[in-house]
Amino acid sequence: MKFRKHFKKILSVVIISTLAIACKESHDPTEKRTVITIGAMRPGTSWYIFAATLATLLTEEFPPAMEIEVIARGGAIGNPILVDRGEATIAIAQAATSAWARSGHPLAYKGRKHHNIRALVGGLNKVWLSVILQEEYIARTGNNTLEKALANPQQLRIVMKPAGSVVPVFADMVFDAFGTSRDQIIAQGGEITQVSANQIASILRDGRADLYFETAIRGHPTVTEITTTTNVRFVDLPDAVLEKIQGPGITPTLMPEYFKGQSEPTQAVDMGTVLITHKDLSEDLAYRITKVVCENKQAMAMAHKAWLAFDPNQGGNPSNIGIPLHPGAKRYFKETGRL
Repeated sequence: MKFRKHFKKILSVVIISTLAIACKESHDPTEKRTVITIGAMRPGTSWYIFAATLATLLTEEFPPAMEIEVIARGGAIGNPILVDRGEATIAIAQAATSAWARSGHPLAYKGRKHHNIRALVGGLNKVWLSVILQEEYIARTGNNTLEKALANPQQLRIVMKPAGSVVPVFADMVFDAFGTSRDQIIAQGGEITQVSANQIASILRDGRADLYFETAIRGHPTVTEITTTTNVRFVDLPDAVLEKIQGPGITPTLMPEYFKGQSEPTQAVDMGTVLITHKDLSEDLAYRITKVVCENKQAMAMAHKAWLAFDPNQGGNPSNIGIPLHPGAKRYFKETGRL
């Protein structure tokens, strides 16, 4: 297929901070150029690879006057805001954060509701909230579950990403489900460190943290590095916690044995990945973008194995999107018998 000849090009651009891929130049210099911007994350992340791949696929679908640009910032919390404000045409988000953005989640969005966002296609890949303990900590304290660790927070050292990431929001939800909070953990002698993803592996490897919260996908680079260089164990989220934190876009799901440190599938929640857009995007354009994603699963999986499990037949399933479908996407799923 055409995508193969572009694949090496995709891999070569994922280290660039901003990618602009233009179609063939228009022969009419007076023709107005239309730009599709794709909200992603920083270069090197799975979402950036996904967006770069989608950009290449869209260049084959749209006319010469269309330009595709990847925005290398945002993320799970920020991308719904970019779309709601019209600063990105489409964006990758989590089903959970999309639902939070529409409802104005008090922790993630401080009560501000983002009513303009709509879903194009969901279920692109699963994203699990993972909880990881150091084996040295377990041997030293006997706290081999999350419940035991949080019940005895004295000298418990927790590491996670900083504000702006979805991880602290989920951690706060988990703490609340256990009847505690960050402030209480610190008051009882625990520590909470929030740093960028590229610092977490060395912190755990050096023995400076005991408990690590992360949102993991298959092949997650930081989690892979940690589990291959540090002796750690994935621990389950208890049933009672799963019941309290599940909601739109948050589905209790076992994470398969993808990483060293798992002796069996881990009990977690899946937050999903969804492609979103603004409600005012034309129905025709929304239809065509949805069609490109659903009919190029193989190309997406070639770019990143996290999309191997994407099922286009479930792309419009409410549990996979968290928010209402755009009319153009709904038309595509209905026409193809998938809705």
